[in-house]
Amino acid sequence: MIDWLTEQPMTPKHGHPQRGFSLVELTIVLVIVALLSGGLMLGLAAQRDANNYQEAQRQLDSAKEALFGFAISNGRLPCPATATLANTDSNAGKENCTAEHGVLPWATLGLPETDPWGQRLTYYARNQFTATLTAGALASFTLDTLGNANIKDAAASGYDIASSLPAVIVSHGSRGVGGYQKSGVQLTGAIGDEAENADADLTFIAHTPSDSFDDIVTWIIPTVLKSRMVAVGKLP
Repeated sequence: MIDWLTEQPMTPKHGHPQRGFSLVELTIVLVIVALLSGGLMLGLAAQRDANNYQEAQRQLDSAKEALFGFAISNGRLPCPATATLANTDSNAGKENCTAEHGVLPWATLGLPETDPWGQRLTYYARNQFTATLTAGALASFTLDTLGNANIKDAAASGYDIASSLPAVIVSHGSRGVGGYQKSGVQLTGAIGDEAENADADLTFIAHTPSDSFDDIVTWIIPTVLKSRMVAVGKLP
């Protein structure tokens, strides 16, 4: 380097030569940066998953309230929507009262079509609770009408968490297997407990998330439904 005042070469202070990072030092720095970046990405991914899970839970809670509101207004629970219709179909998201299994009728209820992971919410409702009202009736069911769905903690030798349920709603979680997409196509690959939530029978599984299970399940408690109907005069 040149001292522009004296036009003489400048020497480093104390006579020590100047040098940059060695290849080994640069490698160590890059490894540290990579580790920090990887940890940050994993942290962001975990935070995103947690936020999605919380949002799905809020969505299921809203869906339950929508079912209660529909029942109070119409004297019955809504029928499921056909799961296999693409959302471009004019009947997508609307009630189809010829079936007990399907997806939540989002268009009928004015709710979002899918959960945070892009899958529709599976919905079961017993036809005694969704039937058209007879002349003069205020509700399609009575205080004595029972549901027939049940919730277990495991598909194999599980115990009942709840039984005699009129309706069940399922979010198929971040993996989405067993759930229906906007195209009406069901994602294959559900096994074990997740398969039980996708096979259109009367048994559903609910337990804490694990490496093989991330479904979120909620249900209509019959006594709560009936008490709300009594409160508004739809049941005696």
